[in-house]
Amino acid sequence: MSLLGKSCRLIIVDRLDGQFYLDAGRDGRIPLLGGDTPPGTKVGSTLDVFIFRDSENALVATLKKPLATVGQIAYLPVDSVQPVGAFLKWGLPKDLFLPFGEQSREVKPGDQVFVYVYLDNQERITASMKLEKFLKKTFDAYQVGQKVDLLIYSKTDLGFKAVIDGTHTGVLYQNEIFQPLTIGQKVEGFIKHLRTDGKIDLCLQPSGYRGIDDFSKKILDALESNNGFLPVTDKSSAEQIEALFGLSKKKYKMTVGTLYKKQLIIIEDKGIRLKRV
Repeated sequence: MSLLGKSCRLIIVDRLDGQFYLDAGRDGRIPLLGGDTPPGTKVGSTLDVFIFRDSENALVATLKKPLATVGQIAYLPVDSVQPVGAFLKWGLPKDLFLPFGEQSREVKPGDQVFVYVYLDNQERITASMKLEKFLKKTFDAYQVGQKVDLLIYSKTDLGFKAVIDGTHTGVLYQNEIFQPLTIGQKVEGFIKHLRTDGKIDLCLQPSGYRGIDDFSKKILDALESNNGFLPVTDKSSAEQIEALFGLSKKKYKMTVGTLYKKQLIIIEDKGIRLKRV
């Protein structure tokens, strides 16, 4: 399997005219870019490198780490737009190519775009803004309640779309979001529902009582900061509860119930009070 577009650990097997060469298996011996050699490097040293093509289309290795490798999604700035397409900054001297045919909208220098990095049919490392055609449509590896890594990539009328673990997409619904979100932000989330139409619903908080302990500290810390008492009851508005704790009213009530059962708080007519031991 070719190592093009991937990060890997390779051994230096030769040095010729001051140039180090690494053993890249079926890709042969690949030169390490000049200026990338760390002190003490010698034949037999093992290095973590990224394999790409230089301006002459030859395979080379670099110690620099790109912002994405083949098979990953990244949020990258547009460096320039040329007659053949756009070019993106991704942490390497040679920009990443984004063809016009892989753009979902017109881009200009300075724009930030979400792209999937892949090898095209000419074995070029290439970017595409058309994420959906590359991401997986089945979700056998997931189950409801599972914790996942999310990358927020678009705002919709329903809420936000997010990339799940770099392989799937899902939706966070606006009425279930109780924290600020921005495009390009990475957050932890949870699988809420695996739909029969192949889509995934997400949430930022665990569902049911499994997540209560995660939020108990928020309420206890708020009580400590307010002399052990908060004028919040079952009749308090959802907006007030969200402003105080960043929780939905339902989640707040479940958390308070758990804290009460653990005898950590006292529920009074006018609010909740920290139980002092």
